[in-house]
Amino acid sequence: MKVGEELAPLEIAVTRTLIVAGAVASRDYQDVHHDAELAREKGSPDIFMNILTTNGLVGRYVTDHFGPSAVLRRIAIRLGAPNYPGDTMVLSGRVTALGDDATAEVSIVGANGLGRHVTGTVTISVPEGTA
Repeated sequence: MKVGEELAPLEIAVTRTLIVAGAVASRDYQDVHHDAELAREKGSPDIFMNILTTNGLVGRYVTDHFGPSAVLRRIAIRLGAPNYPGDTMVLSGRVTALGDDATAEVSIVGANGLGRHVTGTVTISVPEGTA
């Protein structure tokens, strides 16, 4: 692991099932995450992914890269363009800092057809010799 290390991009198909399942799994029952008609009534063209699903996908992306011994310490994300069904989100990342305590900071971007869906940083611990 070194500063500047790029994580391989990950393409995630944004399906209606992923959006609804993520909302239900995170107990986010806001209608804009599962009811297209009500989402349209509120000004959205369709249902859209909630931040908790995005947060989980970002965490998975980073831990998949660094392996099963990696531990998420902090995820700080900001949402931008919505993730609507039928689009693809591409996650990319780069190691931006290393700590003396076997931690790394990773800068993350998740883009879709509308622009940047998510930006942020993830701090992860990786025991020496495992990354």
